[in-house]
Amino acid sequence: MAEHGLIADVGGTNIRLALVELKSGKISTIKKYRSTDFDKITTAISHYLAEVNQQVATACIAIACPTDQDLIQMTNHAWSFSKQLARQTLHLDQFHVINDYTAIALSLPVLNNNQKVQIGGSTPQQNQPMAVYGPGTGLGVAHLINHNGQWLSLAGEGGHVDFAPQDAQEQHIHKKLQAKYGHVSIERLLSGPGLEDIYQAIATYQGVASIRLSAPEITTQAQEKTSPVCQEALAQFCRIMGSVAGNLALTMATSGGVYIAGGIVPRFIDFFSTSEFRTRFEAKGRFHEYLKRVPVFVITEEQPGLLGAAVYLSQA
Repeated sequence: MAEHGLIADVGGTNIRLALVELKSGKISTIKKYRSTDFDKITTAISHYLAEVNQQVATACIAIACPTDQDLIQMTNHAWSFSKQLARQTLHLDQFHVINDYTAIALSLPVLNNNQKVQIGGSTPQQNQPMAVYGPGTGLGVAHLINHNGQWLSLAGEGGHVDFAPQDAQEQHIHKKLQAKYGHVSIERLLSGPGLEDIYQAIATYQGVASIRLSAPEITTQAQEKTSPVCQEALAQFCRIMGSVAGNLALTMATSGGVYIAGGIVPRFIDFFSTSEFRTRFEAKGRFHEYLKRVPVFVITEEQPGLLGAAVYLSQA
């Protein structure tokens, strides 16, 4: 029992659970369930442990909501629970609850070359700061530093910093989003809904008719080159991704690399790798040569949250 711990990656739609060997960090017996199939998170965890016929004394779950209080309230799901009561219900000695981007950040040092794709830059420097961000329903951001041989994730709300337009088209997009939302954060653009707003704004900027398209539809039409407006919307998305990545790299001198997480970018990796992403990443005036050396990676691993939870548990 003491050889294994439980790890979980909890989202609004699915919960993924696995066992991890505490000494080696090896993950096994991954299972995915729909969150709506269970009334409580403790019910889901108990069901998993019974199904794999395992008992554990320690667990770490990564969850998409704030985790600094005892009461956990999911943002995009009805589950809420007390960490202390959940630990008692599950008969655990230790029950760690961490933010999903804390877990993704902790996965970065253990990703191998088959779990990521490099977009420019040189070799990452060992044990140096890293940054990770990822468009999805919103935009998650975190940094990672090494302290006394352990990795520490610096969580924050970097997705809500101001969007800084760089040219006339981006100024037009900013104006349109400002009229719609008031404050225009980078999350308003670098997300699924953000890509849809970029598409609509570019259509008005070009003076052409637009229809209501979802982010996947825009991405598909851009890659198939069936819609010039979709192509430009996705290209604009990539440019803004580059500007934001460059800002993250400068903030913490991330010679260990900048990583892109989330399920959106891997869907158009070929388009992304030939876009102006890298040009905008390096376009920081006097720090152009500095950023030219910093590598960027797109995470292609499907379970970075579980990997990070395993790292957290092994360090704890």
